[in-house]
Amino acid sequence: MIQRIQSVYLLIAIIASGILPIFLPLYTLSNGEEVSFMDNIAFVILFVFSATLSIITLFSYKKRKKQFVLNRLNIILNLILLGLFVYRLLNLSGESEISEKGIGMFLPVISIVFLSLANRAVKKDEDLVKSADRLR
Repeated sequence: MIQRIQSVYLLIAIIASGILPIFLPLYTLSNGEEVSFMDNIAFVILFVFSATLSIITLFSYKKRKKQFVLNRLNIILNLILLGLFVYRLLNLSGESEISEKGIGMFLPVISIVFLSLANRAVKKDEDLVKSADRLR
C-alpha cells in the first residue's frame, strides 16, 4: 500500500485538506483578525468530506478503478471548494475589509495537484496490469 507512489500523493492530499486548514488562515481582516475555515460551515463540510474521501481512496488500493473514480470525485469537490473561495473573495467589499489573503486559500489547489498525480499513477498501474494480463 504505502510503497506505491499514489499512496504518498494521497497522503499529501489528506494533509492538505484535513490537517493544514486547521492551522492556516484563509485571510486576515484589516483589523488584524484571522479568519479560518471554521467560520463558515460550508468550508468545514467540504474540507472534511474531501479529507474523508481521500482516506477512503487511500485504503481502497486493491480496487484501482474505484480509486480512480473517487479521486476524480475528490478533484471536483476541491474545484467546488476553490470556486466558493473565489466567490467569497469577489463578494467582499474590497480592500476595506480584507487586508491580506492567507495560504489557506490555496489548499484546494495543492490538493487538486496531488490528486491528479495520484490519478496518473493509478492509471499507470492499471495499464501495467492490463499489459501483464495480455501476456498470459
